[in-house]
Parts: sequence; C-alpha cells; structure tokens
Amino acid sequence: MSGWRAISNNRLFVTEAYEGAPALSAGIDRGAQIVGIGPTAATVRLISDILASGGETALDAAFDTSTPGTVRFLRITDANGTRDVSVTSADYTLTPVSSRYGSRVIDDNGRKVGYINLRTFITTADDQLRSAFATFRDQGVTQVIVDLRYNGGGLLGTAETFTDLLGANRSTNDVQAYTTFRTSKSSQNEVRRFAREMNAIAPTRIAFIGTGQTASASEYVINALIPYLHSDLALVGSNTYGKPVGQIAIDNPSCSDDRLRVIAFALQNSARQGDYYDGLATKVEASCQATDDYSHQLGDASETSVRTALDWLAGRGCTPIGASASAARTTGLFAASQRPLVSVTPTVAQRDTPGLY
Repeated sequence: MSGWRAISNNRLFVTEAYEGAPALSAGIDRGAQIVGIGPTAATVRLISDILASGGETALDAAFDTSTPGTVRFLRITDANGTRDVSVTSADYTLTPVSSRYGSRVIDDNGRKVGYINLRTFITTADDQLRSAFATFRDQGVTQVIVDLRYNGGGLLGTAETFTDLLGANRSTNDVQAYTTFRTSKSSQNEVRRFAREMNAIAPTRIAFIGTGQTASASEYVINALIPYLHSDLALVGSNTYGKPVGQIAIDNPSCSDDRLRVIAFALQNSARQGDYYDGLATKVEASCQATDDYSHQLGDASETSVRTALDWLAGRGCTPIGASASAARTTGLFAASQRPLVSVTPTVAQRDTPGLY
C-alpha cells in the first residue's frame, strides 16, 4: 500500500510513502501515525490494542495486503488531524530516486550541497542517478549528502555505477573494490576499478546518512570511498547493518522454479578493508549521531539527519556515533524503540526492504 512503516515506542509511523502507491494517493505521507486499522470502517482496532493482544505477528496479519485489491481502513493522525482513510492495495512500480525529494541542490547559507536519496539498487536507478549527478556537476557541487537510511541494498552493478559517479577525481587504475571467493574458487576473484561516468563529480566531502537498515550495496558505496576520502567522509545517523558479503545464484536443475541465493564472496575496498560485520560506524574516520526525524520530509534541510550532515559538511561539530555502535549492533538489527514492521511471511520486496507494505 505504501512505503515504510516503523514502530517507535509501540506507535506506528509512516516513514516514507512511494509515488504511484495507493497510500500517498490517499494523502498518507511521511510522519503520519497509524492509530488504527481494520477491514471495514466499523471494525477499526487501535494499533496499541493489536500489539497488546498479539504483538507484531497480529499487527502484520492486520496489514496483510498481499492480494492486490485488499481494502484496509486506516485511522491516521497527522498535521491535518485524525481521520479514517480507505486504502486499496495495488501493485505499483517503485521509483528508486523519488520525484519529490530524491535529488536536489540545497542552498546552505550560500554553499551548494547536493542531496541524493536512493531507495534501492535496481537497474532503473542507474539513469536516474546519472541525471541527478548531471545537475550536481552543472551547478559545481563538491559537497554531497548521500541518503541511504532505508536502503537495504540490491544490485552490485548499480552500486558500482553510483560509486563511479562519486569518483570523477579517481583514476581508472584506482581500485574500487575487491571481490574475493574462498581459496578453492579464487579463479573467480575480481578487481573492480573506477570507470568513467560522463556526469561524475569530484566531491571534496561526502556525508552518508545511514541507519541499521543501510546494508549490502549501500555499505559497498561507503566502504569503497573510505580509503580515498578518509576524514572527509562521514557516516551520519546511526550504525549500519554490516553485510560485507555478496550472493551468487544457483539454479536447481531438477526444478526450474528453484533458485538458491548463496552467500559466496566477500567485498573489500582498496585498502583490503571488509570486516564491517558489525556495521561501518567504527570503520569510518568521521561520524555524527543523528535521529531519523519523521516530522520533516526526506531531503528537507530542517530534517535532523540532513541538518546534521549539513553542519558536518560546513565544519561544524557533532557527536560521534561512538564506540558502542558495534556492541549495539550485535543485540539485534534495530533498537527496540524504533524498528520497521517486518512481515512474518514476506514477499520478495518485503524481504529486501523491511517495513514495506
């Protein structure tokens, strides 16, 4: 029906709504609190009651809209007050870079700062990224905020293109990443060097916004640039997930419907750094702690994580994410006070992007 939903202190919020999805068309957007849900207007139950009686399993069942055309009545509280909204689930195409806030140039007291928010690494993202960076290049942008706070990864090829777009000052001899298999499969090892992209820029400072939902291909982009930017690269927000490995596909010859996705290789940057299984917070040379501020739209200069990133880019101080990030990561993917609603039996899309409904 919509984008992400996150549970914070047993309250349910919409953290992002996608263009073309029914919820946004019904006026439901980031920051809205979902107070209740039901199959009819007369059977709306409070979210607090559902959680109290059956926990998140019951809440997931209440939101089950796996069949297109399923109707749900949502009781919404937002800046327009509290109201019941009827939403009918439907299939829709995900736009990886939002047409509303996915790419923009922010004027921060006379400084031009590029902002790019990538939702997921899919092939349709490549040209959208190129278009965004063409604007950055034309406006002379050298400082960039890359917002990957809900991006759980995807295609490595798109991650490579994204990194190339951030590497105009890199030589084609410079290593972007090493792909390493186990010793018996070492013949498949690869070295990915920077490639030329016509719209690439040469950033002097980059602030990556991340959370525990930032994983895999998202972490690849950050890690690949650490050896080149050092303390001019910062992680803003909170610690990332920690997935420095990738998958290969193996088909079952006896059943054409079966495909195994096997964790088979490790990814390292040019400094051979790739041991960020506990996240990147302790691997980057600079970090800034910041909250995910639902009260402002993504890309808004007043949103807490974006504001913190702008402050860091300008040389103003911040509070580092801290050495406790690794320990916090091992206790679970998300802090108990703020986590995405995760389906018990997720679709492929829900598996790859927790919180998607």
